[in-house]
Amino acid sequence: MGDIMSPEINSPHPDSMVTLKDVREAYERLKPHLDSTPLAHSTGMSKLWGCDVWFKLENLHETGSFKERGALNRLLQLGEEARAKGVISASAGNHGRALAHHAQRLEIPCTIVMPVNSPLIKVQNTRACKARVVLHGSNFDEAAEKAREICTAESLTYVHGFDDPYVICGQGTCGLEIMEEVPDFDMIVMGVGGGGLIAGVSMAVKELRPDIKVVGVQFEGIPSMTKAMTMGHPVTVAPHRTIADGIAVRQVGGLCLDLVNRYVDEIVTVSEAEIANAILLMLEREKTVVEGAGAVGVAAMHNGLIKASGKKVCVVLSGGNIDVNVLARVIEKGLVKDGRLVRLQVVVPDYPGQLARILDTVAECRANILEINHARAFSPAQVGETMIDIILETRGEDHISEIQAALSEQSISTERR
Repeated sequence: MGDIMSPEINSPHPDSMVTLKDVREAYERLKPHLDSTPLAHSTGMSKLWGCDVWFKLENLHETGSFKERGALNRLLQLGEEARAKGVISASAGNHGRALAHHAQRLEIPCTIVMPVNSPLIKVQNTRACKARVVLHGSNFDEAAEKAREICTAESLTYVHGFDDPYVICGQGTCGLEIMEEVPDFDMIVMGVGGGGLIAGVSMAVKELRPDIKVVGVQFEGIPSMTKAMTMGHPVTVAPHRTIADGIAVRQVGGLCLDLVNRYVDEIVTVSEAEIANAILLMLEREKTVVEGAGAVGVAAMHNGLIKASGKKVCVVLSGGNIDVNVLARVIEKGLVKDGRLVRLQVVVPDYPGQLARILDTVAECRANILEINHARAFSPAQVGETMIDIILETRGEDHISEIQAALSEQSISTERR
């Protein structure tokens, strides 16, 4: 890898358990098995966000996420006896599939314990790798507890999804690839779940370029890394459903936290609506499919949560495994967040011609009507009135304001729902 693979430039504190040398060795170990993922410049996002934007396309790994790096690096460290007995892990999807994929290639028996509500595509893809899949619990923590039980009972090797030195080093190879191809980035942005990716990448890039800024992004409903940094140790946060299931980890790893405290500059959080809108943005503007966890960096950039004006920024798209049914719902939510799908509620006198008057006005504004619903008995409208819900496809917020103004001119008041 050119200069990056030259002798140590720096070495982290000895108690970190993970060094730049370890990451370099992982890179050489993985090279015969994994191709580097593309680092693509985005002219469109650069103009939109006011900075020089590049995307690290980790969603283009064969199993659809960066998790292949850490899982494979761990498998390649196993002795003969451990390989023969097999490995086990708990996973919300991507780590499990990556581990199962490479275990199958290396002819290592593999068991993956997944929460019962894991996305169907991730369950199916893991089973397709000939792994034994056990569905247990409503969240990652319950699945992990079950995996530990099976691990002890069957004398398997547990491969942690993030809090493992070999796994962290594997994920850190993503940082080496970034720095090899474009060594002058000002900032790297990526999602944070358990912390394995950001721990490995931040350590690798900061040891090479101490001045580079590393920013992590979490879902606001599960800010486990933020809480851990505040408390000074890993803590368990309350569960919360999210489309960013890949980073819905309630307790970060202790080793990951140590590295994040040492190397990461900032952690920000994004909302569910912002994540949905980011998935839609990448699909429309970049023609790239990313899952919720892979889109949080885009969400943070797009909503101005990271100060990056004029900077050269790499956003890591960590995964692209999203169920098509979820994607359909995400697109709808993204359209709502973007103002291109809106529900207007009006109350008008209940006599002939009122609906036609509304529809004519909307048609003149060139909005597309998707759905209309009348409510009389089950609405707060008075006797002699009717409440009408109209779902419209629009061009955005300015178009919505234009429609509401036009209806107001017809003495029809509207409320946005």
